[in-house]
Amino acid sequence: MAKRIDAPRTPLTKERVLRAAIALADAGGIEAVTMRKLARELGVEAMSLYNHVANKNEILAGMIDLVAGEIDMPDDAGDWKSAIRRSAVSSRDAVLRHPWVSALSMSQQSGGPARLRHEDWLLRTLREAGVSKEVTYHALHIIRAYVEGFTLQQLSFPDRGELRNMAARFLQQLPVDDYQDFAEHVRQHIEPREDTIDGFELGLDLILEGLERTGGVSTRRAAQRKRTRGSRP
Repeated sequence: MAKRIDAPRTPLTKERVLRAAIALADAGGIEAVTMRKLARELGVEAMSLYNHVANKNEILAGMIDLVAGEIDMPDDAGDWKSAIRRSAVSSRDAVLRHPWVSALSMSQQSGGPARLRHEDWLLRTLREAGVSKEVTYHALHIIRAYVEGFTLQQLSFPDRGELRNMAARFLQQLPVDDYQDFAEHVRQHIEPREDTIDGFELGLDLILEGLERTGGVSTRRAAQRKRTRGSRP
């Protein structure tokens, strides 16, 4: 009888541990990520995990940072608002792919390398666009709060069918004559319509246009900054 040759086992690494943890969280929420389940998913003993991560907190922080690594940071010569817009949309999409990351990232006090790189990129993009130092300070927090808050709200919304039913029930109880404009808004949740406007992107554009006006951005100054950066050795 020929001797069976076992296939070589894929070596366990920190990245494999983190990606398996993300898969567990995507399928069952962050509560599904336990050391025992993670070890079973990887086909190892739970104690083997500690050769690659110190504890569960290190796993959670690493999961956040891997998701942060999915966010685009455009480095082309295009308009600074378009670059930040693309990055913010990419950030929103990453959270929608991994719904557990929103609440988890808010509970972490520090960011990993990928998260820090993204925030450094955002600050540099604003600075090189000519946004004032004072406005840039606030802009980082404003953009972060908008992306995180809007996405968290989007995740908590019911699907379109359930939303229509909820709106219809609410409208039956609402004193329509007293709140005519709000009643019209509620009806928009019920009536079929072709919505050509993405609410997230609309709000983002308003923020970026406001930053451009308030931050004292000069098209000429921004162009000079880009030329200066391009001439550096």
